[in-house]
Amino acid sequence: MPRRTPHFALDTVRTPRRFHGFLKTASVCVLITGLLSPFSPAVAAEARPAATAANDYCGGRCSDILPPGENGNATLAQILLNQAFGTQPGHAEDQLGPYADLAKGYPALTDDKVNAFFDDASFGVPADQVASTEKPAGRGDVTIVRDKKTGVPHITGTTRYGTEFGAGYAAAEDRLWLMDVFRHVGRGQLTSFAGGAPANQGLEQQFYRNAPYTEADLQAQIDNAVAGNGARGQQALADVNAYLAGVNAYIDASDSGRYFPGEYVLTGHKDAITNAGTIEHFKVTDLVALASVVGSLFGSGGGGEVNNALSLLAAQAKYGVEEGTRVWESFRERNDPEAVLTVHDGRSFPYATKPDSPQGEALPDAGSVTQEPLVHDRAGSAATSAAKSASTTAARTTLSSARRGMSNALVVSGEHTASGHPVAVFGPQTGYFAPQLLLLQEIQGPGISARGASFAGLSMYVELGRGQDYAWSATTSGQDIIDTYAVELCQDDHHYLYHGTCTAMDQVKQKNAWKPTVADGTAAGSYTMRVWRTEYGPVQYRATVGGKKVAYTTLRSSYLHEADSIIGFQMLNDPGFVKGPQDFQQAAQHINYTFNWFYADSRHTAYYNSGDNPVRASGVDAEFPVWARPAYEWRNWDPATNTAEYTPPSGHPNSIDQDYYISWNNKQAEDYTAAPWGEGSVHRGNLLEDRVKKLAASGGVTRAALTKAMADAALADLRAEDVLPKLLKVIDSAPVTDPATATAVNKLRAWVSAGARRTETSAGSKTYADADAIRILDAWWPLLVKAEFEPGLGSDLYTAFTGNLPVDEAPSAGHGPTGAHAGSSFQYGWWSYVDKDIRAVLGEPVRGPLAQKYCGGGSLTGCRDVLLGTLKQAVGMTAAQVYPGDDQCSAGDQWCADSIAQRPLGGIKHYRISWQNRPTYQQVVEFTSHR
Repeated sequence: MPRRTPHFALDTVRTPRRFHGFLKTASVCVLITGLLSPFSPAVAAEARPAATAANDYCGGRCSDILPPGENGNATLAQILLNQAFGTQPGHAEDQLGPYADLAKGYPALTDDKVNAFFDDASFGVPADQVASTEKPAGRGDVTIVRDKKTGVPHITGTTRYGTEFGAGYAAAEDRLWLMDVFRHVGRGQLTSFAGGAPANQGLEQQFYRNAPYTEADLQAQIDNAVAGNGARGQQALADVNAYLAGVNAYIDASDSGRYFPGEYVLTGHKDAITNAGTIEHFKVTDLVALASVVGSLFGSGGGGEVNNALSLLAAQAKYGVEEGTRVWESFRERNDPEAVLTVHDGRSFPYATKPDSPQGEALPDAGSVTQEPLVHDRAGSAATSAAKSASTTAARTTLSSARRGMSNALVVSGEHTASGHPVAVFGPQTGYFAPQLLLLQEIQGPGISARGASFAGLSMYVELGRGQDYAWSATTSGQDIIDTYAVELCQDDHHYLYHGTCTAMDQVKQKNAWKPTVADGTAAGSYTMRVWRTEYGPVQYRATVGGKKVAYTTLRSSYLHEADSIIGFQMLNDPGFVKGPQDFQQAAQHINYTFNWFYADSRHTAYYNSGDNPVRASGVDAEFPVWARPAYEWRNWDPATNTAEYTPPSGHPNSIDQDYYISWNNKQAEDYTAAPWGEGSVHRGNLLEDRVKKLAASGGVTRAALTKAMADAALADLRAEDVLPKLLKVIDSAPVTDPATATAVNKLRAWVSAGARRTETSAGSKTYADADAIRILDAWWPLLVKAEFEPGLGSDLYTAFTGNLPVDEAPSAGHGPTGAHAGSSFQYGWWSYVDKDIRAVLGEPVRGPLAQKYCGGGSLTGCRDVLLGTLKQAVGMTAAQVYPGDDQCSAGDQWCADSIAQRPLGGIKHYRISWQNRPTYQQVVEFTSHR
């Protein structure tokens, strides 16, 4: 199974990528000697207690963790030491070990041992745990205290301005280089800034295709967010300006003191000897660019309408229009009755449902679709096959509906806990990077009281964390806020009909050029990215519809509104605003990105699904492209501001005090259609649902018990736990006569009986228990899926459906949306299809069945032959064939193939850890009292 280029954008960043051969150990030592103090900052710990917040109602039962460590900045000397000897800067890696240890430590977990694997998330720092205290830029209205254990900044301000200044200063101390990388990513300028590696080319192309903003566009977004939100909007702008002042104060201090991140030297922006060069100050529009990256990655559900149309046309070509549509709908699983739900109280929240009589569909003529080229005028290394391959991957990722989810939540109401207080274990699964995309902080000041995680460069507020007597978190939801319009061309390929008038498209472009640096030796190259924009969004494809030339554009409700969510986060940080679950839901309503939000305090739990869900015209099917005509536009849509009528808060899935909530990017509620495929009978959300439902039913849930449920699900192989028993049932319908196959069946059965986990024999062994069974299933799954479905569907339709939904996403796979070594697994795959089809062949009841039986033509005997034939083929594959090796691992190394790597976004490297499928930043909370 050859590996493909990873699809998770940030897994592909290479900055710095490697160091040239002249940096041998001896020369490294000489260079380091000249770069050490007095140029390193030193902040003494004052012999007095740090200021702490009085209003902490968690009673020592709030914990969190964020690997690898809080410190994401490293001087040139520290980078060289790390590259040469593996030494780590302080607090760069100290949260990685406890995070990794939970994989083997969770079976014996008790409440008093939770903080062996998490950090105490209480407000403040005990006097004997103060590592340093500083007054940034000599200000008297803010203090930053860092604790000894993790180095997390605890920012306490006496004025609002000083508080936010301190937040910006601390963010730059911990993530300046990363912040700089991502402001350039958001502007489509990464290669010119950090180097022309093919991965960097692909990354900037992905985001530029999604958000091709001009400087005026970026400024207008912050202006509009402020203008439309009254006093809170004005406060948000003041907070942003104070935050930026803090960031820029650190830039100036680190530049003059020569302790700025060493990557600036390695990428040619600063001179290590003379200190020549500039680190550009941050401005308001940089933060909008940063927000566009975060929103595009995690909070923009939808898209994929053209791919949906292509698979529908393939189904209709195979079976005819009526039967082909029925087959397509059965695989789409828009509202599958067997899907696991977050809101499971029986309430319905209809959204993007299939219309009885679709109107305005603009399906392409067969064979007419071509992707709109983004990159032009390639020169030098931009013209290599590797560069072109990166562009292909970036386009596929951008235009797919399979958005990265990668977060989970487990919340149990007090009615079912031992203490009578709600318990929550939740967090975002944002991948694994060095430094991490998120940072930890505590902020205490006028109108702000919170601790938790924020995306680097957007940390003027805590985005996921805890307040004085409540905690909140989010998972990616994926409901459809992106539509595809067919604009009819006129005059030439760059004019289109808008409300009957032939209108010129708007061209935006970005030219990038790079040359080799120490960090990235990619040969010199350049190209220009060019996007054609219409009132209906950027052009993504060209085609004909009924013989008419059209451009397919994509319009998302958050386009030109990347800054709007700042008001919701401001509210979540305000103890004067959030006093209970209704206030929490109201704050979440101000977040326009597509997220599932969860809440817990000492008495209540709550849930709200956020996002600006456009109200579509009557009869419009959100699954497919529609004509760009007034009759099919979003209701009350204003193209000048890209605003429309949105579904009311009551129409979003929401709940207060349900017995329990689970979310792992699964279906939110009945009749609430999400854009990604695969929300059927088997979803990774079932791994949480089965465990939490059982806990809640038994009662007496504790922090440790809920953490154990999460950790156990984090090691489970979804295919083995929920589908393999049914496959074995088919095989067991008759004796297995082939000895090698029989042995494999016994190994698979023993693995299922042992819990179907991908776990080490012992901590640090780097060898899996049930290793043979795991290897067999990894080899078997893609073979059995293809043999089960392709004969019935035909090659064209099978290929089209795999374009809508990947077959597999095992931890070791390089072909799932997250790529390899990313932890997150089993979000997208054909497990539901296999489950439904096998149950149908067995004669078992199936709600929402596929349109036909596929395995063995629907015959139990034929299906068994298919399974045994592919299983025998899988048994014959060597470990090196199943795990072919990559830039991290040698061929055949199963543990390494699964392992999690902290992908370097800077110069510091970290060790790999054993696989877990869990949030990157995670909280374990149980509040004991309330204001």
